[in-house]
This record gives sequence, structure tokens and C-alpha cells, in this order.
Amino acid sequence: MEKKYCLVITSYADEENGKKIIDALLTARLAACVQVIPIQSYYHWQGKRASDEEKLLLIKTKSSLYSKVQEVIITHHAYELPEVIQVPISAGSAGYLHWLEKECC
Repeated sequence: MEKKYCLVITSYADEENGKKIIDALLTARLAACVQVIPIQSYYHWQGKRASDEEKLLLIKTKSSLYSKVQEVIITHHAYELPEVIQVPISAGSAGYLHWLEKECC
């Protein structure tokens, strides 16, 4: 059974770039809520190990809007290859999911 709601995850390092992504998602009503969490990322990139201070975005939206959310992130993101991951929401409080339904177009 397809899940009706999802969490989309991405990250950014530049504060201005992050605000641009968040503003685009909220203005287009593609997200009911976007949370920002400071993180330290360790990864391989172009044959080297790297580490960066970043911010993790947790974007709550409808599964049907995922492709539009992904498009906004890729269009506005400063990274050459931004992380864009969809995680289905399998359950949640009825009131919260109702609110999410109302806030996303």
C-alpha cells in the first residue's frame, strides 16, 4: 500500500542557500513543515574523504508532491549533487496528518 505522506531529507552548508530552499518549498506549499538540524557530515566525494558542518532539512509533505519537492531542491541547491531522499511515513497522529494534508497543496 502506498504511503500518503513522507519525509524528504536534504542538507546544505550555506545558510543563505538553505533559506532559499526552505522559502521556495513553503511558498509553493510543497511542505507543511521544514525542520533544520545542525549536523556534522563525513563522506567520500570525488575520491577523497571529506567532512563538513551542515544543516539537515526534514521536510514533511505528501508523497504525491515528492517529485515537485525534489525539483525545487535540485533547482535551488548550491551542491553539484544534493542529497534528496524520500522516507515514507507509515503512521502518525491523526491530528498531525490532517494538518499536513491541509497545509500542502
